[in-house]
Amino acid sequence: MRDGVVLATDVYRPQTTAALPVVMLRLPYNKENPVLLFLAGDILRVAQAGYAVVVQDCRGTYASGGEFSPYFQEARDGADAIAWAAAQPWCNGTVGTMGASYYGATQWLAACEQPTALKAMAPFITTDQYYDRWTYLGGAFQLGFMLQWASSTFAVGEVVRRLGRGEAQPEALGAAVAAADAVARNYAHLPLTDMPGLDDLAPYYRDWLAHPSYDDYWRAAAPCEHYEKITTPALNFGGWYDLFLGGTLANYVGMKARGGGESARRHQRLVIGPWVHGYNGGVYPERNFGLMAMDAVADVTGMQIRWFDRWLKDADNGVDGEKPVKLFVMGLDQWRDEDDWPLPDTRYERWYLHSGGRANSAAGDGGLSTVAPGAEQPDTYLYDPRDPVPTCGGATFLPGLFIAANAGPRDQRAVEQRADVLCYTSAPLATDLEVTGPVTLRLFVSTSARDTDFTGKLVDVHPDGRAMILTDGILRARYRESLSAPKLMTPDEVCEVEIDLVATSNLFRAGHRLRLEVSSSNFPRFDRNTNSGGTIATETEAAFVVATNRVWHDTSRPSHLLLPVIAR
Repeated sequence: MRDGVVLATDVYRPQTTAALPVVMLRLPYNKENPVLLFLAGDILRVAQAGYAVVVQDCRGTYASGGEFSPYFQEARDGADAIAWAAAQPWCNGTVGTMGASYYGATQWLAACEQPTALKAMAPFITTDQYYDRWTYLGGAFQLGFMLQWASSTFAVGEVVRRLGRGEAQPEALGAAVAAADAVARNYAHLPLTDMPGLDDLAPYYRDWLAHPSYDDYWRAAAPCEHYEKITTPALNFGGWYDLFLGGTLANYVGMKARGGGESARRHQRLVIGPWVHGYNGGVYPERNFGLMAMDAVADVTGMQIRWFDRWLKDADNGVDGEKPVKLFVMGLDQWRDEDDWPLPDTRYERWYLHSGGRANSAAGDGGLSTVAPGAEQPDTYLYDPRDPVPTCGGATFLPGLFIAANAGPRDQRAVEQRADVLCYTSAPLATDLEVTGPVTLRLFVSTSARDTDFTGKLVDVHPDGRAMILTDGILRARYRESLSAPKLMTPDEVCEVEIDLVATSNLFRAGHRLRLEVSSSNFPRFDRNTNSGGTIATETEAAFVVATNRVWHDTSRPSHLLLPVIAR
């Protein structure tokens, strides 16, 4: 690197003396870990297609030198690594990048530096910034992901690294693994800033908590702040149940609008499957999307090779003439090519909330229809941080992730029995209804507290009663006007809030019903709002306040779900 630090790097290349284009992956998870190395494509197949594949441990991880500082080091290091690869005798001076999750982040950050040799990217399940849609969502801390990531990945990895350098004793690894195994219990540990072992092994965890708003700390490493500098065509991959889906979509839309040059704006591509973070298959404990949903059958690696052939080898392979968007439509359970995202023929429909004031639980009187509300009573529930609504599927990253047990399409009926979960359900559909695109929830709410959370969840209710989650979101009320400038609530004052439920593509079959769930917690996916209005990360249970929360839906306060309907 430019400061003299050496990054450990492996090169996989065909037996040839010819100079080849390079495809690079940079990851903090150990370049020799086969499971994580092949997470988003078969790198050996890429090499067999005529590429030198360069795999590198990020600064401060495993065999590389230096100190690890997530995100903030990757722009310069990525640019330096690309320049190094381009200068090697086995490289023809042309470089592409690929990889999933954090090593999708390394791609976008490096591209911000405009490395001359970088000609194409294929980022997989990654995001546009590392505050909203990565560390936080709607102002709520993504506790389930961040604690799991820091404890099970980085803390254990740092001990392994120290052992290899003779800087730690073997028992230290046992302690780190035990702490990682205790993640599920530690989700309830308070205060969040006092997490055993992380101050030494993953000190940046405390930094994430110290910046609960979108400030200059986060802006300094946000690709979305630098789209105008990025000149690289990108093949973006996402999953309907991936916790970074919103960021993947933002990268595609943002680069098409603001990319650095006509080529970058014109040549953005998007592929979204029915996948969760870290699992690109189609079979879940409670839902099977079929064989074509699997990444191997859909041939993700083949898509990547064709992309690199076009941009790194100048192959006339028809990529330019293909539609830019490929989506897996759930319910229909088929792939479909589209002209853009959102789909150009999208019709946004308002589905209004209704009730007689008793929408509590699925057994309540909550309704959902395209008819605007009249004179109706608000729905009221108590949110007690001591008894939060448990996470059940969706875009999660919890222990058990890689067996797809805790993420993705899960039946919500157990959650819907709770009195602090409002359920608004449509009549059975007379005909099929396709919902494909961004989903937004607009609510008129009030609370007895100075701050609280509001959650929304879109559910497909099957004729047999199964209530399968499609997508969801959360808003910490203090961030209702801005993620950068929090503003506490005035108790019992009604205000309008907008909750981003990200996006989905689902065909609601005739006989199915749409359901919207509204509540104030989703734990441990998100941290619990104490309702006190204080600094949540430093508070203990002594700060907990029970909030009386209301959702209003009447003529002057028409709370509604905004659904992207496709009628063809």
